[in-house]
Parts: sequence; structure tokens; C-alpha cells
Amino acid sequence: MQGKKKAIGNIVFLLAVFVLTVYGIFHGEDMGAMVQAVKKADVRWLVPGVFLVLFFIWGESVILWYMMRSFRIYIRKRICFLFSSAGFFFSCITPSASGGQPMQVYYMNKEKIPVPVATVILMIVTITYKLVLVVTGLGVVLFGQGFQHRYLGGILPVFYLGVLLNVFCVSFMTVLVFHPVLAENILSKGMDWLERLHIMKRAKTRRKKLSQSMQSYRETAAYLKEHKKVIAWVILITFIQRFALFAVTWMVYRAFGLSGTAAADVVLLQAVISVSVDMLPLPGGMGISESLFLKIFAPVFASLTLPAMVLSRGLGYYSQLAISAVFTIVAQVYYTLRDARHREGIQRIEQAEKPGSMPQAAGKSA
Repeated sequence: MQGKKKAIGNIVFLLAVFVLTVYGIFHGEDMGAMVQAVKKADVRWLVPGVFLVLFFIWGESVILWYMMRSFRIYIRKRICFLFSSAGFFFSCITPSASGGQPMQVYYMNKEKIPVPVATVILMIVTITYKLVLVVTGLGVVLFGQGFQHRYLGGILPVFYLGVLLNVFCVSFMTVLVFHPVLAENILSKGMDWLERLHIMKRAKTRRKKLSQSMQSYRETAAYLKEHKKVIAWVILITFIQRFALFAVTWMVYRAFGLSGTAAADVVLLQAVISVSVDMLPLPGGMGISESLFLKIFAPVFASLTLPAMVLSRGLGYYSQLAISAVFTIVAQVYYTLRDARHREGIQRIEQAEKPGSMPQAAGKSA
């Protein structure tokens, strides 16, 4: 019951943010002119954009498949694609992408993958996923002064905040992984402090969950130390995967027949948006992503900035949401039918084993 209420709450929140975003972006705009501009975009460039989104989802499935093999767990790639799709779908519709990994663990459990193993794999995926943003953000901050001056003048506070939050997140997770005892002491003292201030109720179950979480971090640390080559490959695949999604905006740029801005600048600007909004508690960075796009891409798309935003977000986020939703439904149907067949098989075996239920052997009467 509680799960259903939470799901309904997430859907209501998503719809509310979507409606407010649509109103805030399109209020007072010439919708007719915007629609006409979108219609003029060259589909031959937009179709590859959809394939880039598919590649983005597929990229994580490759990472999951590759890491599972290091645990001697041999799962078919198409099943890993279902895991990946479910993760992206629930990440897209929940604040701070909080629903993705729990659903991935749920479906992995259907394949008898131990929860500790699934937790370690998904934790490494999260760390490397954030690491790409940290490296990109710090690269722009340290080496992209001209780039910042040319494009980011109006959003620098938001960008710096995004970089700071991502650096903090990756640093904190690194401490949790490589210094679990220190991290557990810090978190335990933090809980004590919150309980003394009556902000948090004292509960033994919370301490137990903390201890279990720390065990997961210890296992992650052990895996990282023993599989350095695997981690190197995961980081490389993650960089390719993430920048494939950022490149969707370049496809939109070419679809409008524009030129004059380097592909690297367009892709990096889209990466800046991801760095800025990734840690914000909004599903898919909805609302803020659109606003940032309209500000920083104005010099690139000029009068076509609004139609470009519609296509870029439509491909990069909403098509990702739609594709992952379809394959999440496929996953749910697949496991529902498989579980039903399994239950029927057990019932037939139990029925056959009951006394007097065994069929008589066929033969001629004496």
C-alpha cells in the first residue's frame, strides 16, 4: 500500500513539474512559428539522434553485463538491456533519480543475482556516472575560461553549484568506499546528533541498515582493488555512453542546417547542462534544464533556440523516457509470464506427487 502511494505521488509530482515547465517555457511564445520551425528540421539528422539515445541506454547494459561476468554471473545481454531500461525509466520519473537503482535490484533479483552483488555493481555504475560529470565540469572550470566567457556568463553560479555538488557526491562516495570505518563513525555520530535534537527518532533498525550499507561499501572497495582493469573499461564505456547522449543536441543543430559552431562546443554545452542539474531534486532536471538550454544555446541557435530546445529535450529526455518505458513494460510482462509458468510447473509437480494421483501405466489386459 505504501509503495502504491509513493508511486502515485511520484507520478503526480512528475506531471505537476511537467505542466509548470510547459507553462513557464511556452507562455507568451508564438507557438505556431515554433511548430513550423520544428517541422522544417531535417529528419535525416534527428533519426540518428534517437539511435544515440538507444546507444546511451544500451551502453549501461554493456557495463552491467561486463561487470556481472567478473562475478562469474552470465546473463544474456538483452536481459541486461531490460535492467538498464528499468533503471533509466524510474530515474526519469523520480526526484533525484532515486527510483532507478532499487528497481534494477528488483529485476536483478528475478535472475537470482544476489543483492550484495547487484548493490556493488550499481554503486560502481553510479560512481563512474558521476565521475564523468566531475571530470567534465572541472575541465571546463580549470581550462575553459574562454568557453565560460563566451557561453556561460548568465549561468555560472548554477554551473559552479552543480560542479561543487557533484564533486562532493563523488568525494563522499569515495570516502564511503575506501574508508568505510571512518564513514560509519561519521554517519553514526550524525545520527546521534539528529536524535538528540529530536529531528530523527531513535531506531535500532536504522543502525542495522547503516551497518548493512557499510558492508556493501566494504565489498565495493574490495572489488575495486581486485578488478582495476574492469573499472578502467567501465569508466571508458561510461564516458562514451554519456557523451553519446550529449551529442544528440549536435544532431539537432545539424537538422536545422546550421553551421559555424564547432561540434565540441555544442556537445560540451549540453554536458554543462547535465553537470548543472544532475544533483537537483527534479525528475530528469525538468524545468531547469529547459531554462538553461534557452540561455546558453542562444548564441548557437539564435532565433531557433526554442525549437532547438524542444527537439533536443524531446530526443534526449522524453524519447529516453518513452524507450525505457516500453522496455520496462517488456521486462514486467516477461517476468510476470515467466513466474506464472514457474508456479504452474510447481503445481503440476505437487499434483503428480500426491498419493493416488499417479496415472496408471498403459497396457493390454491379461
